[in-house]
Amino acid sequence: MMQTTEENLSKSNNIKHTAMTEQQVLIAGGGHVGLSFALLLANQGIASTLLEKNSYPIISPNDDSQRSHYLDSRNTALSRRTVQIYQEIGLWDELQSHACRIDAVQISERGSFGRAQLNKKDEQVESFGQVMENAWLGRKLLLAALQEPLITLIDNADVIAVDQKSDSVTLSFSYYGEEEHEQQLQGSVLVACDGRDSTVRQLLDIGTTTYDYKQTAIVGVVETDKPHEHNAIERFSPAGPLAVLPLTDPEGDGNDEYQTGYRRSVVWVCRTGEETQYLEDDAHFLATLQQAFGQRAGTFKTAGRRGAYPLTRVLADKQVDGRCVIMGNAAHTLHPVAGQGFNLCMRDAHVLAQMMHAQVLKGEDIGNPTLLKRYEKARQTDQKRVIRFCDAVVHGFTHPNPAVKLARNVALVAFDKLPNIKPLIANYAMGLKS
Repeated sequence: MMQTTEENLSKSNNIKHTAMTEQQVLIAGGGHVGLSFALLLANQGIASTLLEKNSYPIISPNDDSQRSHYLDSRNTALSRRTVQIYQEIGLWDELQSHACRIDAVQISERGSFGRAQLNKKDEQVESFGQVMENAWLGRKLLLAALQEPLITLIDNADVIAVDQKSDSVTLSFSYYGEEEHEQQLQGSVLVACDGRDSTVRQLLDIGTTTYDYKQTAIVGVVETDKPHEHNAIERFSPAGPLAVLPLTDPEGDGNDEYQTGYRRSVVWVCRTGEETQYLEDDAHFLATLQQAFGQRAGTFKTAGRRGAYPLTRVLADKQVDGRCVIMGNAAHTLHPVAGQGFNLCMRDAHVLAQMMHAQVLKGEDIGNPTLLKRYEKARQTDQKRVIRFCDAVVHGFTHPNPAVKLARNVALVAFDKLPNIKPLIANYAMGLKS
């Protein structure tokens, strides 16, 4: 029987007023990665308690599912592997109505001859991925978590201390309800999904290696007069990579073969310090996009509200400390080029959930530090490959040297023409070979 939001909130409140509660898995950070990991664990029969610093909205399954902001949302490109993961936990049917397939990817450099194209028919795949509004994904993840008896959500909870013992980890947090008070939870393992500036990572004294790209991403939604036809356009400029991705129309279902969509997600990367002109002046923003993309997407007609996000690579010096795991952006915050960041996080979450499930079946400690170190090692190859790829694309396509520019355009042509190269790159981009 489906539980209501009110029933789940009541369940959460029971725990909030308990001084110490025994739990198997504690999750700090209830964004998309934290909620997804909790759902992956629940699918394996593993209970978790998730703490989120911010306040969750009050929603119910009966809420109107139409978008409240037609042109005002951030979006995420979900790889084929990420879609498969959501299918495994039975959530994709709820998500797909507002997801838009990517059937083809066009890659080119502004003012250069190099260009390449990936087509789903040539690569014999259903699609290269799906584009979805963050607000819709977050709403569905939260509803699924509220309806899952194995997940306890505690919002308005600010982590203040982590204490590890040989057989457990204790999380102390301030709860901001009717009145602020400190509480504790004890579990076998703590998984920190609390973002780039992770509080848990800092409390564990885990350092980071950072790199400032000196770029800022302008993210928003636009409308064009030409239907997107499920095409994604990746365009490179001296300032950085630019992307236009297909989105669903307001009535939804971007997988409908007969739908003609005109909404597109835009990621425009500029040099840090130049972002104000693109945020405050719609006409200037649209004209700049038009100049950069030409008529590949048609005429850019309307721009929604935009956000600016400084781009910095942040890598945790280690992802496991005793019974604590650092995951998501807390472990690796990447450049948005090629849309790999969230999908890498989802593969991490899926692997750890599988390893924990195997541990439960053996009747062994789910937070065993040796197990967690095995997880960290198992994920290194995939993580390093994605990080190297993102950095190579960013630096390779912004390098001003004419010889480097010639080399990268020759490489684009070779990528487009040589056999066996596209399937390999496409499979890695879709997360099918990690």
